[in-house]
Amino acid sequence: MALAMGAWRRLGSLQHVATPVILLLLGSACAQDYEPTWDSLDSRPLPAWFDEAKFGIFIHWGLFSVPSFGSEWFWWYWQKQHMSCYVRFMKANYRPGFTYEDFGPLFTAEFFDANQWADIFEASGAKYMVLTSKHHEGFTLWNSKYSWNWNSVDVGPKRDIVAELAKAIRSKTSLRFGLYHSLFEWFNPLFLSDESNLFKTRMFSFTKSLPELYELVTKYQPEIVWSDGDGDAPDVYWNSTGFLAWLYNESPVRDTVVTNDRWGQDCICKHGGYYTCADRYNPGHLLNHKWENCMTIDKKSWGYRRNAKIEDYLTIEELIEQLVETVSCGGNLLLNIGPTREGLIIPLFEERLRQIGSWLDVNGEAIYSTVPWKAQNDTATPGVWYTSKPDDNIVYAIFLKWPPAGCISLDQPYAYVGKTKVHLLGYRASLKWIALGKQGMMVSLPQLNGAQLPCQWAWVLKLSRVF
Repeated sequence: MALAMGAWRRLGSLQHVATPVILLLLGSACAQDYEPTWDSLDSRPLPAWFDEAKFGIFIHWGLFSVPSFGSEWFWWYWQKQHMSCYVRFMKANYRPGFTYEDFGPLFTAEFFDANQWADIFEASGAKYMVLTSKHHEGFTLWNSKYSWNWNSVDVGPKRDIVAELAKAIRSKTSLRFGLYHSLFEWFNPLFLSDESNLFKTRMFSFTKSLPELYELVTKYQPEIVWSDGDGDAPDVYWNSTGFLAWLYNESPVRDTVVTNDRWGQDCICKHGGYYTCADRYNPGHLLNHKWENCMTIDKKSWGYRRNAKIEDYLTIEELIEQLVETVSCGGNLLLNIGPTREGLIIPLFEERLRQIGSWLDVNGEAIYSTVPWKAQNDTATPGVWYTSKPDDNIVYAIFLKWPPAGCISLDQPYAYVGKTKVHLLGYRASLKWIALGKQGMMVSLPQLNGAQLPCQWAWVLKLSRVF
């Protein structure tokens, strides 16, 4: 009770704090399982489903999708940094005095079909998805009580985007539903006031950001809470440990929810559920903590860009390579797309997602529910990455280029004549192989061009009983 009264006294110094937030924060202070400290919260085991999933879809959608120029940071680059290309774009295409708020009614979403999105995500082979419920601009894609007249129900589409997509994902797919939420907002006066006070005051965090988080979890029950945008404020300002203690102990998703590591300045790659460390993070080696590679099909932006060129998009070969390397090193791949202001997933994004799905239809057993092997890649043959299922004594060697010689050398496996068996996923017959000294093997591949096999872009050898 001393903790609860202490929390009350601290909150009492803030005027106009929303009562539900006070009650929830007090509940966090009285939590039975996880205390609101990083030592306690970081001890929570990550729910197993997340590591087994391996692949998810990220969706960046908001008012930045209206100008769809340059980046989802359009407002910041235009109004804060006054970057010349953004200033010129606005002068050339919009009336004098046009404000960022004026984009609200133009965010129409008339072609947004949550069921169609769900079908595409299911076809991609992804096991979870994360929607930007609110980016740094502050515009929410649900009817938030804490974002009056700056949300998708009051302005623009006049629809609860979060609710529609949650319903479609849960009714039509097997994907887990997740939500991204930006802690800070670039131009919110309350945040700017707290920032000017060196975050000694917490009006924005306690009356805007935290209430939104509690609202999202209680109303939509996401199984991923993807936090971002700390605004250079410490986790104490955001009361991150208090929120996470409630999330893990008392929330409706307490047993299955996973969180990332973006909960305040200096938290990234140190605290939270799994690590993201940086955008497009791919260390290329095994980490001792579960991590995620969040990246984009568009090399330059998370939001949709009308001015993107074809060379700005990653090819399917590059995307499969990212997936394979990430999983081999113990990570998950969260692959981002940016819908248009009308709510369309452009054909190129859809094609890439469906291509990944077709590859996973053949080779998914080398991705889903695997764990890193003793070696992540092969030194004899570049472009070979390993995953494993140790309970079944199976190792998968995933190679990104079809060798013109018709055989492939692997120097990592210990193979045994009469025991080790080799198959190429998507090809029925077993393959012949020979040992290369005490360690290593050479596998003879089918006398076909790789493109003639059931799936292209990368191929998987299934090695049974190797060490």
